[in-house]
Amino acid sequence: MKIVIINYGAGNIQSIKFAIQRLGFEAILTNDVHEILAADKVIFPGVGEASSAMHKLRASGLDTLVPNLKQPVLGICLGMQLMCNSTEEGHTDGLGIFDVAVVKFSNQVKVPQIGWNQIQDLKSELFEGISEDEYIYLVHSFYAPICKETIATSNYDVTYSAALQKDNFYGTQFHPEKSSSVGEKILLNFLKMK
Repeated sequence: MKIVIINYGAGNIQSIKFAIQRLGFEAILTNDVHEILAADKVIFPGVGEASSAMHKLRASGLDTLVPNLKQPVLGICLGMQLMCNSTEEGHTDGLGIFDVAVVKFSNQVKVPQIGWNQIQDLKSELFEGISEDEYIYLVHSFYAPICKETIATSNYDVTYSAALQKDNFYGTQFHPEKSSSVGEKILLNFLKMK
């Protein structure tokens, strides 16, 4: 199986690569269009600021490639947010895969939300074998509100989308690669998808 982690200069991609190695697989870090198109699974990570990350995607042409991929694609953290229509962070247009606009948490809570939180309302094969109220690891100041593509929720000031899915595209606001055995199971579920 060929697993590609898109390397566009925005993300802690080594931790994802190591998590995949712990599951017994190897992943390639690349921004090469042909390598990405030839992959069986594509992981679209992201850590950092949305507008600069989108600028990097546009500069490499990946902004038009990613939404047209046909194999299973997993966006993680900022990667998931960039797959949405837009984000308030930097007032940035996203890739438009998920039909929702990312917004900032209110001033009533400390941001970023850092640490462990529970997930509920699990609705996808991505969460096969995962129980309601399991703990996952998050670091974020912005969130995707609940929408028709929500496949898991979490709560921090408001109930928000902890994960999204549309067709072959999946996104997790949390970091599965940092979410202990629960996150490893979610990654494995993704890698097993047809």
